[in-house]
Amino acid sequence: MRRLLILALSALIGAPAPVQAQSAKPAERLSGEQLRRQFEGNTVGGRFLSGKLFSEYHDPNGQAVGFNGTVPNTDACWIIRGDQICYYYGPLEQRRVHCYRAQPIGKLLYMHHTTDPRSNALVTSEPGNPRHHSDNGKPWYCDGLISQAPKQGVPLSRRLAAR
Repeated sequence: MRRLLILALSALIGAPAPVQAQSAKPAERLSGEQLRRQFEGNTVGGRFLSGKLFSEYHDPNGQAVGFNGTVPNTDACWIIRGDQICYYYGPLEQRRVHCYRAQPIGKLLYMHHTTDPRSNALVTSEPGNPRHHSDNGKPWYCDGLISQAPKQGVPLSRRLAAR
């Protein structure tokens, strides 16, 4: 697995892959609170190992705005559950759920999809919303599995993690 990560990282940044990986301590994954600090109020973008690019602003209200692959988000939500970040795409009756655990690799995060390794990704996190992702005036709310009535001053992502 480590060799695969090194090859994937090398391909992403265009560097030659090392001939032999040096031994390192076991892979560490981010905790839920570390994930929150990386994602909440920030834009996370990168490349799925399939090659598709994505970029999403993680609004503290639970919305994920931007694009996933080449498809604009029109109803995406995000939440931290334990040591995973989960995304919910689509209306309740057609909802697609994708959950990831994150492993730091230098300045990048390797996102391990919990059920589909073809959806693993390498990402970076930028403060705020520098790419100006928006809902284009068509707001949605994070319903069903991950929403509840607003509480004054507490972002949705924090309220739900406390459940």
